[in-house]
Amino acid sequence: MTEASVIIVSRGRPTALTRCLTGVSQLLAVRFEIIVVADDAGIAAVMQAGWQGRIKLIPFDQANISAARNLGIQHAAGDVIAFIDDDAVPEPAWLARLTAPFHNPAVSAAGGFVRGRNGISYQWRARDIHADASSSDLTVSSDSPTVLTGRPGSGTKTEGTNMAFRRSVLAQMGGFDPAFRFYLDETDLNLRLAAHCHLTAIVPRAEVHHGFDASDRRRGDRVPQTLFDIGASLAIFLRKHFDGDHEMRLRSEVTQQRNRLMRHMIDGRIEPGDVDRLLQTLLAGWDDGTTRPMTTMAPIGSPILPFLALQPNAAPAQHRIVAVQRKLAGIGHEQAAKLVKEGYLVSLYIFSMTALYHRIRFHRAGYWVQEGGLFGRSERDDPLWQYWTHSDRLEREVARRTIFRTIDEP
Repeated sequence: MTEASVIIVSRGRPTALTRCLTGVSQLLAVRFEIIVVADDAGIAAVMQAGWQGRIKLIPFDQANISAARNLGIQHAAGDVIAFIDDDAVPEPAWLARLTAPFHNPAVSAAGGFVRGRNGISYQWRARDIHADASSSDLTVSSDSPTVLTGRPGSGTKTEGTNMAFRRSVLAQMGGFDPAFRFYLDETDLNLRLAAHCHLTAIVPRAEVHHGFDASDRRRGDRVPQTLFDIGASLAIFLRKHFDGDHEMRLRSEVTQQRNRLMRHMIDGRIEPGDVDRLLQTLLAGWDDGTTRPMTTMAPIGSPILPFLALQPNAAPAQHRIVAVQRKLAGIGHEQAAKLVKEGYLVSLYIFSMTALYHRIRFHRAGYWVQEGGLFGRSERDDPLWQYWTHSDRLEREVARRTIFRTIDEP
């Protein structure tokens, strides 16, 4: 059986980190360890939640996610190393599905699909990444893994909040380039893997829910506080990988970011003056990135610490369903929390007599909640209104989500 290390880097988001750890602790069927690389606030939150001794806890308080990830790799003793962001929560079958392709010794990397904050829409599925840091959508199976071969100048994108790598390959390549303090660090790794024609598996049923919580770079509504690191990382990426016109690529990025900021302005989230101010931070970052020293990537050695299984010899948790009408939501939450304390994986369904769109979230008490109208959409291509009985709708939604919360399906 594959042993896996799950690395979580956290800085400035202790509440999100605690929630992420709760979700990771419910992963099924894989012998795994957790490595948290965190600032003082994150360390304190983990200690307060009683995780000390059960996970590898590494203090680190620099604004450099690549360096933090490399520190995690140094401590990781699993055959496969998986990464998830602190503002994300994995579905229980995530790690079992994500690591399964590594049974093929030629596979070096894997990535899964990422749901957005409403738990329904996708943020990312499958993409190619190119030498100019642009990407294009890939068509892959929505059910089973697709294994793709990289080639120089074009690789398969793995999203930073849902990716895994064979430790031996990742360590030999030196991990992540710390010149990328934030943004494009995993994309740089994808292209380095592609240059040697490594295989990457896209695993659609290895799902993560990603929240985009506030940080020192963006607000909770996804409005950027600064674009400095985006500009700097883009400049470094192009210096490493792109032989074309860098200034033209910069102009394209400025246009894309301006359009993004204009949408925020139209929706009332920023003032007109913020647009130019934030674009100036992008250009300042670009200037920094064009002169920042490039890093020599040295191989990472053997693990500093032995493997620390989170729950050695634990039996897989059984999945329990709780379903109530909206007026009984409080009772549903009480039942779900009670079942979690008894050791079950729990999905709570709350339906109202409306056509409201559905939302899925992971409750901090450790259970999944899906809320919405009995007649409303739970997939974005569903009809705006469709008649259902309560029992039929529940059967449909349970079948739709259970494949991510059990390991009976491949």
